[in-house]
Amino acid sequence: MAETHLPLNVSKIATAYGNNIIFEDLSLSMRAGEAFGLIGLNGAGKTTLIRSILGLRSASGTIELFGKPNTQPQARRNLIYLPEKFQPSPQLSGWEYLSILLDYFGQNVDKNTARTIAAGLDLDPKALDRKARTYSKGMGQKLGLVGAFLVEAPLMILDEPMSGLDPRARVLLKDRLNEAQKSGRSIFFSSHILADIEEICDRIGVLHGGRIIFDGTPHDFVARYSAQSLERAFLLSLEDTGKHADSAA
Repeated sequence: MAETHLPLNVSKIATAYGNNIIFEDLSLSMRAGEAFGLIGLNGAGKTTLIRSILGLRSASGTIELFGKPNTQPQARRNLIYLPEKFQPSPQLSGWEYLSILLDYFGQNVDKNTARTIAAGLDLDPKALDRKARTYSKGMGQKLGLVGAFLVEAPLMILDEPMSGLDPRARVLLKDRLNEAQKSGRSIFFSSHILADIEEICDRIGVLHGGRIIFDGTPHDFVARYSAQSLERAFLLSLEDTGKHADSAA
């Protein structure tokens, strides 16, 4: 894998459900070592975009992972993905889940590292001995995150990773994401908690109306709308987009 290749490059892609266009002519990219946040209303197409990047959803256009088409299995080996509302198989123990996950990537589970990561996400390491059927929703999410951090993949794609986490776990996850980024990993994630994105991300993409209406730093987005926060800027951007749509009609 050449270091000069972008971890993710999406160029002029489009997809639809029947006659309902989800997005078209959509382009975005992220740099190595960058934390990129995807923002949008429910139903805007954030998960569909992520599924398209992973090759789980057909889309026209070009999607590359580290310079290779996302349809190539070898390209996808460079990323680890955690879906929204993740729950492991109830029949597996925490250790069994981690072993299966790491084996897919040709890696072995370092139990000491796994215990450290678990504790760093407020998951009792002893829970890894138990079957996942005994886990709460938040514990299942934390186990998925432990696996994501354990896998030595340069790109992390996380769909609503804060889902099911209490405030303490959210703060700890943000710390772990910052550590992962400092170690050189690239992080692409969506979240409806814009305060978290504002705190973590170097750059954001705002998905609305089937297109990226802003691609840049959170600071520049807030400044564009003279807002007090990313949340306020987001609301103002939707109002602004609606006004342009009305005037064009």
